[in-house]
Amino acid sequence: MKTTGADLIITLLKRQGIETIVGIPGGTNLPLYDALAHNPCIRHVLARHEQGAGFMAQGMARVTGKPQVCFATSGPGATNVLTAIADAKLDSIPLICITGQVPTGLIGTDAFQEIDTYGLSIPITKHNYLVRDARELLHIIPGAFRIACSGRPGPVLIDVPKDVQTAEIEFESLPDPGGPDPAPGPDPGRLCAAADMIRAAHRPILYIGGGILAGGAADDLIRLAEKSSIPIAPTLLALDAVPAGHPLHLGMLGMHGARFTNHALEACDLLIAVGARFDDRATGRAATFCPNADIIHIDIDQSEIEKIKPASIGIASDAGEALRALLPLIEPDSRREWMAEVRRLRAEFPMELDAVEDVTSAYGIIRHAAGCLPPDAIITTDVGQHQMRVAQAFPFQTPRTWLTSGGLGTMGFGLPAAIGAALAAPARTVVCFTGDGSFLMNIQELATLAEEGCNVKIILSDNRSLGLVHQQQDLFYGSRFIAVNYPKSVDFAGIAGCFGIPSTRLAESENPAEALAHALCAPGPHLIHLLADVYDKVFPMVAPGGANSRMITRAQ
Repeated sequence: MKTTGADLIITLLKRQGIETIVGIPGGTNLPLYDALAHNPCIRHVLARHEQGAGFMAQGMARVTGKPQVCFATSGPGATNVLTAIADAKLDSIPLICITGQVPTGLIGTDAFQEIDTYGLSIPITKHNYLVRDARELLHIIPGAFRIACSGRPGPVLIDVPKDVQTAEIEFESLPDPGGPDPAPGPDPGRLCAAADMIRAAHRPILYIGGGILAGGAADDLIRLAEKSSIPIAPTLLALDAVPAGHPLHLGMLGMHGARFTNHALEACDLLIAVGARFDDRATGRAATFCPNADIIHIDIDQSEIEKIKPASIGIASDAGEALRALLPLIEPDSRREWMAEVRRLRAEFPMELDAVEDVTSAYGIIRHAAGCLPPDAIITTDVGQHQMRVAQAFPFQTPRTWLTSGGLGTMGFGLPAAIGAALAAPARTVVCFTGDGSFLMNIQELATLAEEGCNVKIILSDNRSLGLVHQQQDLFYGSRFIAVNYPKSVDFAGIAGCFGIPSTRLAESENPAEALAHALCAPGPHLIHLLADVYDKVFPMVAPGGANSRMITRAQ
């Protein structure tokens, strides 16, 4: 079998099940694009910025749970995509990024658009490669997919010099596609010890993170919680693991979580952490988090166990395998006193969503939008006040319908991630909640959205400010506002129109609720513009570095 390095890459990607690639061509990856041109078995989507391409691939990966691919050229193309790669690393998203590089003979000479992509990407990838010989691609491509989806998922970067792409090679047969290694099972002795602790606990709580979704363990989690009457406190990334309204669902914990959730964690005597890494936005000051609780920590990544909090029992295992093995070891328990205490805390410290009946309010638009959408609608956000409000108020029902940037907190994530989600699930509605500050970060991807005609609705809360930064400057910096407000009003609806995307200005609608419903139900892309008050803060809130038990409320 005879082929070029570039053609081999496309062939191997097709064998991995890749149907769509997002990227931008440039001088050093043109052979790769030429291979795509005469191998139309894979669709290519042209992004307008490499960061957007990376987030579109992330959107596809977050919806499908499978590795997805983006392309970038060398130099600025590679540096532009690094933010999306770093975001994938912190949120454990399987992503394959293939970058072009200057020919091998020019590496190290400061050639045009040369950058040490391999070196730059080391700390923000699960693994990376610099391909020196086209024959290496036979094991690098399937190996990259195996690494990206095995154990704790993550991004892999493959840097391919231009001469490697054009090199002709011969080989006897193609390798098998790369798939995940068998998930590590839990240690039986530690499982039995964990079951004993759960049976003995009076006030247990399941603290869950994105590992529940990565492990496909949402159903196993609910079965265990229901059998032993254990409330569930999800992190930001795990909000769609448990249907909203489930009696054991406490809602999000942490910095902008519900007060009753944080108070319940304060009272619990056993914390069962599954697929969660004790991030500071979830725990607040770590030393004061769950001060009266023993900890069982289940995580597929051994390095996360006891990294932040000491664990009485640490179990390095896939979340689904651990929960399924634990279930028969747990006896049914109604925990009547603990359930009564949780109900009391919920009544005493309710999550207060102001003006939720008003569709033009910050919370109202979220709830009204939810009422217009099917349970499998996919929700993305950017980063800021709107993100926290959606986390507090949107009633998620289905796993893998909630796409947000958690660990890196990347403004500009929402729109391209929504496009990627729509590319992966074209029959479903995708809604991107964003703010004006975040939206401006990757607004150029409106061109991609318009070209693809994706069924993406953008709900833009416009307060002419970096809202969450403004909130912290107001609360913690003596209201000394600097570099946070946008004096120039932007006609976002007009900009969308220039791209050929219809829009709705709710402030100008005679019946805003009807206008919102019509926009959400219409086919294709649509921008919904909402004017917002910059002084409308997100509460409750834990001060940065503070304890979760000392939440700031609107009344304070």
